Amino acid sequence: MVSILYKWFFVVSLGILCHSHSRHPLYISVTEIEHNGKEKMLEISCKIFTDDFEKTLRKAYNKHVDLLDSKEKDAMNKLINDYVQKHLKISLEGKNVPMIFVGYEQIDEGIFSYYQIENVVSVKNISITNNILYEYKKEQMGFVHVIVNGNRKSSKLNNPDEKVSFVF
Repeated sequence: MVSILYKWFFVVSLGILCHSHSRHPLYISVTEIEHNGKEKMLEISCKIFTDDFEKTLRKAYNKHVDLLDSKEKDAMNKLINDYVQKHLKISLEGKNVPMIFVGYEQIDEGIFSYYQIENVVSVKNISITNNILYEYKKEQMGFVHVIVNGNRKSSKLNNPDEKVSFVF
């Protein structure tokens, strides 16, 4: 009897797992900002689920979007950079600082886009405005991690909350 119950539990669990794997029920972006003291810059990466990002870019720009098509790389660079620059703002010591787009790549199910902020000798106060994909799903969350001198601080932003500050 117990063996039959375990088998049914396994079959039902497997079915739920397979179904939930085909579409992810969480809508998350992850932004990591690390101060590179040696190079005097902030290195920034944004991870966004590929399918969600493509749908958002299609709707926002009313264009064909295929982030995995190598022939479209230049056009996709422009879309990604424009979108992230509009939805991710960083200020240091109360002053907005411009991000320089480095590029993007796909890793597993996500698109990682990379940015730099140059001439950053130290970081004491950093404020981040992040509303990436907030227009896509009301359940969207943004995780923000900031690392300065090996000290990591993190926050979770739930749509519509979009601002966080850290003091180092």
